[in-house]
Amino acid sequence: MANIVIKRDGARQPFDAEKIKSAIAKAAEEAGHDAAKVASVVDQASAGVLTLAGGVEEIATAEIKMKILADLDTMAPEVAAAWRKHDAEKKGL
Repeated sequence: MANIVIKRDGARQPFDAEKIKSAIAKAAEEAGHDAAKVASVVDQASAGVLTLAGGVEEIATAEIKMKILADLDTMAPEVAAAWRKHDAEKKGL
C-alpha cells in the first residue's frame, strides 16, 4: 500500500484513505445523493484507488484523481460532474 502521496507542488505527505473517501462523499452529496447512495459511491470509487495504491510505495495526487474520476464517469457521472465543478471553482475558473 502506498505510504506517501506526492502533491502537485512536490510536497510529500502520508497516504490517507479517509481523505479520499471524504472527497468522494462530498462530491456525491453535492450531486444530491442520499446517505445510502453516497456510501455506495464512496465504497466503489475508493476501492479502485486503494487497489491502484496497493502496488506502489508512492502515488501522485494527479494519479489518484484520474482514477477516481475515471471510475465515477462510469458508475456515477453526476458525481464526477460535481467533483469537476468543485475543482474548477476551487481553481477560480
